Amino acid sequence: MPALPLAGVMGWPVAHSRSPQLHRHWLDRYGIRGHYVPLTVAPEHLAQVLHALPRAGFVGLNVTIPHKQAVLALADVVTDRAALIGAANTLIFRPDGRIHADNTDGYGFTANLFQQQPEWNPAAGPAAVIGAGGAARAVVAALLECHVPELRIANRTRIRADQIKAEFGARVVVYDWAQIGNMLEGATTVVNSTSMGMEGAQPLRVPLDALSPDALVTDLVYTPLDTLFLREARSRGCRTVDGLGMLLHQAAPGFERWFGVRPQVDDALRVAVLG
Repeated sequence: MPALPLAGVMGWPVAHSRSPQLHRHWLDRYGIRGHYVPLTVAPEHLAQVLHALPRAGFVGLNVTIPHKQAVLALADVVTDRAALIGAANTLIFRPDGRIHADNTDGYGFTANLFQQQPEWNPAAGPAAVIGAGGAARAVVAALLECHVPELRIANRTRIRADQIKAEFGARVVVYDWAQIGNMLEGATTVVNSTSMGMEGAQPLRVPLDALSPDALVTDLVYTPLDTLFLREARSRGCRTVDGLGMLLHQAAPGFERWFGVRPQVDDALRVAVLG
């Protein structure tokens, strides 16, 4: 490891990322002499920049939109889960210069739920996932790994949901967007994986009449922290989990690989990231 190890988050744009506050908190907390910086890199410069960074003292990167798919083709080693999801969010630069690509989003998703709701049992009943984008793919992979008996999914463009079924198998059941209300019936885990409900985006409007009060409901959106979707689910008696914890937990494996310490995800970290 370099005397002053460097890591960062690469995207286009990247100014909105909370990752620098997150990793700065951990670096300070564990007394590590290192830096974590935002890197704004246009898609046409991705390969050139990526291959130069290890020579500049970088030990790894987080990768965000729009580079999460493209880095797979540039990596020397791709984990099975990154290949299955079709995207990487964590890169490790090995001492021999090889680039190792992984996806920790699914880990972050389930770790957040287990931390906030320790009694959550994913195998207790069907899961319902709203949306079929990149984040949804990580969530689907994680839920299936946690032995969810049936995974229901709906997306405004059905073909993307059909593609997830084709790749992830028989436990995935696709619903039309107009059938979301029916999809929630009997579901014990409900996930909004879309950006709807985020500040500046259109609200997520789905009929919740069939939602069971025993369901655990989570939203990957964390700006605002308490979305309308979560508030409406709580009004029906559901337990809810906000999306910030997924961001925090997905960061931990990368930090450990880059800086040699397994960091804690706790209330002090949430405060630091929320600023």
